[in-house]
Amino acid sequence: MPGENLTRIEAQERRDVIDTQSYEVTLDLTKGEEVFGSRSVVRFTATPGAFTFIDLIARDVREISLNGEQLDPSAVFADSRIALSDLQAENVLVVDADCLYTNTGEGLHRFVDPVDGEVYLYSQFEVPDSRRVFAVFEQPDLKATFQFTVTAPAAWKVVSNSPTPEPIVHDPSSGSGTGQIATWGFEPTPRISSYITALVAGPYEATFSELTSASGRVIPLGVYGRKSLWQHLDADYIFDKTREGFAYFESKFGVPYPFAKYDQLFVPEFNAGAMENAGAVTFTETYVFRSKVTDAVKERRVVTILHELAHMWFGDLVTMKWWNDLWLNESFAEWASTIATAEATEWTEAWTTFNAMEKTWAYRQDQLPSTHPVVAEINDLEDVLVNFDGITYAKGGSVLKQLTAWVGIDAFFAGVSAYFQKHSWGNTELSDLLVELERTSGRDLTSWSKKWLETAGVNTLAPVIAEDSSGVITRFAVTQTAPADYPTIRPHRLGIGFYDLDGGALVRTHYVEVDVDGDRTEIPELQGLKRPALVLLNDKDLAYAKIRLDDKSLATAIEHLSDISDPLARSLVWGAAWDQTRDAESSASDYIDLVLGNIGRETESTTIRTTLAQLGLAASSYVTPSQRSAAREKVADGLWALAQSAVAGSDSQLQLVTAFANILVTPEHAGVVGRLRSGQETLPGLEIDADLSWQLLVGLAAVGATDSAAIDAALAADNTSKGAEFAAQARAALPTADAKQAAWTSLVDNADLPNTIVRAAAAGFVHPAGVEVLSDFVPKYFEMLLPIWASRTYQIADYLVVGLYPRSLASVELRDATRAWLSSNQDAAPALRRLVHENLADVERALAAQARDAED
Repeated sequence: MPGENLTRIEAQERRDVIDTQSYEVTLDLTKGEEVFGSRSVVRFTATPGAFTFIDLIARDVREISLNGEQLDPSAVFADSRIALSDLQAENVLVVDADCLYTNTGEGLHRFVDPVDGEVYLYSQFEVPDSRRVFAVFEQPDLKATFQFTVTAPAAWKVVSNSPTPEPIVHDPSSGSGTGQIATWGFEPTPRISSYITALVAGPYEATFSELTSASGRVIPLGVYGRKSLWQHLDADYIFDKTREGFAYFESKFGVPYPFAKYDQLFVPEFNAGAMENAGAVTFTETYVFRSKVTDAVKERRVVTILHELAHMWFGDLVTMKWWNDLWLNESFAEWASTIATAEATEWTEAWTTFNAMEKTWAYRQDQLPSTHPVVAEINDLEDVLVNFDGITYAKGGSVLKQLTAWVGIDAFFAGVSAYFQKHSWGNTELSDLLVELERTSGRDLTSWSKKWLETAGVNTLAPVIAEDSSGVITRFAVTQTAPADYPTIRPHRLGIGFYDLDGGALVRTHYVEVDVDGDRTEIPELQGLKRPALVLLNDKDLAYAKIRLDDKSLATAIEHLSDISDPLARSLVWGAAWDQTRDAESSASDYIDLVLGNIGRETESTTIRTTLAQLGLAASSYVTPSQRSAAREKVADGLWALAQSAVAGSDSQLQLVTAFANILVTPEHAGVVGRLRSGQETLPGLEIDADLSWQLLVGLAAVGATDSAAIDAALAADNTSKGAEFAAQARAALPTADAKQAAWTSLVDNADLPNTIVRAAAAGFVHPAGVEVLSDFVPKYFEMLLPIWASRTYQIADYLVVGLYPRSLASVELRDATRAWLSSNQDAAPALRRLVHENLADVERALAAQARDAED
């Protein structure tokens, strides 16, 4: 995005000559539907005579004054920057501008509720988007206090980082004809980074509670949501999980909650799961359950609540100096939220969920050509935007779990506590944390850090087992390999579990925890034991590594996967089976048989969710093309049979039905779904509520078993923002050339759709059921890449570059076209090339899997 990037070198040079003290930001939200007024008073120190710039993205700039001298906006404002020269030791900058509302989820997002016409606003500033709302030195190590003054309709609620003050109501004649207006004058925040400041405004409903912090302070709590969804927002449960999280983190971190209050706001068209604005966390409305959702989604909401709460310490109180240490925020919050969920809430199997979802994400990301160390090389803002990925979140969280096993959990928490106390309200680098962990654990972490945090790639661990004629183990070793491109061999602290059948269940009979390092590690403590039916490396999932099963254990796992009593052990076996399929070591057809034979007895919701998604990918892209239609039909038949036999009203039943609707093949399949949706056919305990009805309709649309008129009728009956997303997905899923072209035009040729509609329509467009039509769009896809990257915000460009890639074709032709574009566009933005490289890697992996499947 020309003119809106910022390099690390520029940020360092700016930090060398200035330091920020305070911002006074005055916003006028009564100026109409397109713009709002923004006035910033910025106080900062500088090296006398130095030159720098401040960041701003605005439609119009009326006034710029520096130390009382008026500057000509046309001369000093360009490319999202205001040039500042001849600085003094103490400086006061005033910038008065009109900024634009967005519908992309970046900056200040404006949403009109189709249910009642009410207007809702919220900010989303991570990474570089507070500059879309006020003039700011947009980098994390230039912390300051922020004092917001906001003018808005008096009927609205206005929330920011500081507690909400009583508004001053004005004469309506001074407003914009929309009734009374009011001004809210917030107290200054503590010293924080600009990206965690926040503003949420609109006619939100709210409810309040409080808790007592470990410091003895009473912390006000708030939960907010829009009017038309308020009846579905279970605020009491959210308060309960928040209290459990507060108690856990304050106890383990040894530092009281650092802010004055804690509001949680569920906002429309959010472009992420949540955002850790200090004391004013925003969440996606996906977590407001208007219909029945799976336990996987319920648990994920709890993890997300605790993830954002952990950020109040990891990220908000102590912040990375630059985005290469983004993991110091995200990996820690991911790890901390999982351990808190497992130990402080009713979701005690959170580590199983972590293995099924987060580690699956991490292993995939770590095998892409764009993989990078946990401590990434971040040269500019575009680099960091694409690094909100499975390495920064899931691998980093996995590595921290390994680190706690390596140094001991008590020493780990003690080091973290010392880190918070030493660096409160400051900025840090990796070395600042390692110093404290080395002191509390007594371990030298230099080598550990270099191998785990500063190198990329995932290792594979496999057992080597020898036994005598009576089945007694005479030798046990663990081999470790690494990919050629990332050959680091790492130290692992891991468990090894032995499992045998007992009364129909496969149960753990022996467990040992060992250190593994080098290409081969002998495990003498397992010699002399009877060889079990199943040997499971990385039992209890302490290590971050792909695991392989020996032949006997693999045969046992395939026959008895659903008989494994421990849900985490089952998840590890599911993961090992999927890894071998992705790596083309076993066939996709065998994986399909494994899933259909065992998923009906799986009890963990996220394991079911992840496995069903992998099943769909295996059938649609990994099976040899000549057998793809038959494989999809087999999967659809199997899922419907499993759904019919599932426990009435169960989580499994709901997931199996929705997975079935997503992989329809025959007219008979479509007939079943159509009758379910209309109520002509029923399953005991299955309620066809609003969201499930839409999911069934999307499935029907993808196979051409419904039409635009039916989609229009469904939207008329559910004229909500969620209904609009489903309708966009359904229309784009229709498998006709005209429907695909209409979806393409709405996404690529127009730029007015909000972020959630873009994401939903893209998902419908590439639905595997319409794969034949997608071939016509391959040339158009590559033609649109450079113009889209140049003209759209990062978030929308990302949705289109990734979402519209026709990966379900999974063909040699698509691979070759992708390679050709990369070869011809060496000078394209690195972030764009990274996304295209990742798309290519998915197709190359699919082709390898297809070749392996064809061997059987």
